[in-house]
Amino acid sequence: MQVSDINNYINQVSIDCVIFGYQNQKLKVLAPKLILKGDLWALPSGFIQQEEGIDQAAARILEERTGIKNVFLDQFHVFGNVPRTNNDVIAKIVDLNQDRVKDVGLDETYFEWLKQRFISIGYYALVNADEVVPTLTFFDESTEWYELENLPKMVMDHNEIVAKGLEALRLNFDNQFTRFKVLPEKFTMKELQELYEAVYDKPFRSNNFQKKMLDLNVLERLEKKFTGAANKAPYLYRFKA
Repeated sequence: MQVSDINNYINQVSIDCVIFGYQNQKLKVLAPKLILKGDLWALPSGFIQQEEGIDQAAARILEERTGIKNVFLDQFHVFGNVPRTNNDVIAKIVDLNQDRVKDVGLDETYFEWLKQRFISIGYYALVNADEVVPTLTFFDESTEWYELENLPKMVMDHNEIVAKGLEALRLNFDNQFTRFKVLPEKFTMKELQELYEAVYDKPFRSNNFQKKMLDLNVLERLEKKFTGAANKAPYLYRFKA
């Protein structure tokens, strides 16, 4: 985003992206740390251009802020409580960074624009964290994957947005998990169960889980995976086209 082009954006509407990453049987969240002083973390966020649809804007913002593209993004909630403003954040940034704000292209006009009450549209995605190398923008000191229990305190209501996004991911996962490209093309039932256990943060009984997955009728059974004992080798699966 070019801060000099704020007139090209719809006023008082923003987009916040909750990017869940699956890595080492753990569910993580991508959180950029702002380059300004003050230990400020925020979700990958941005604004909607005047001539742009909101889904298109979400995909653009995600790619610009993280380098992630061509993933399934789902809109899950609109955040618009009356106290939802950037006033406290902006005051902290200005107080701690008077010597640095101009270096990243920020000025008084932009700060005043940000101080307005913003309604934010939340989107979430689930990706394979091992396949993503986040891109740093001039706003970011770092962009890291954090386990949910170690997620830093973020600006405004961004931690609440993550919680709401996780709730939506779990609520819709049975209907959407085939759209998330987090497993290899061919996978075992155990690998799929590990993904489910990471998303829901609880164990599943193997027999019940396998029946549940087969009843969903979204899996195609392939050959057995070679383990040296053919009668005990696990089946490989892939999602039906």
